[in-house]
Amino acid sequence: MAKVTGIGGIFFKSKGDGAALAAWYQQHLGLSLESWGGAILRWPDDKSDDQGLTVWTVADRDSQWFSPSGSAFMINSRVDDLDALIAQLRADGIEIVGGPESHENGKFAWIMDPDGNKLELWQPMAWDEKNKGA
Repeated sequence: MAKVTGIGGIFFKSKGDGAALAAWYQQHLGLSLESWGGAILRWPDDKSDDQGLTVWTVADRDSQWFSPSGSAFMINSRVDDLDALIAQLRADGIEIVGGPESHENGKFAWIMDPDGNKLELWQPMAWDEKNKGA
């Protein structure tokens, strides 16, 4: 049977100026934008010890997981140093709406982009109970 093998792209509409929103992601989250306005993320660039997995899940209709965003989606971005990124974001005046939290599979924090989309930031780690609360 044919099957999905990974995330091939993340595509969403901007509520306003798409180029300005892309520039926000470049400035605050370090995405390197290509000449066509998007970014290409390559697995070899990610040196995490979780061996490069991507999580896919469906939330229930009444889930509050994406709150305070009204969007029907949330993007999880793998990051290499969550503590340093949070410090950068705070220095840039960006509110951290949740976290940081440590779980079995890594550290998490949440922010909102200028369009009101909640973003999950994840510093992945190999699944280990010792990571929880670290």
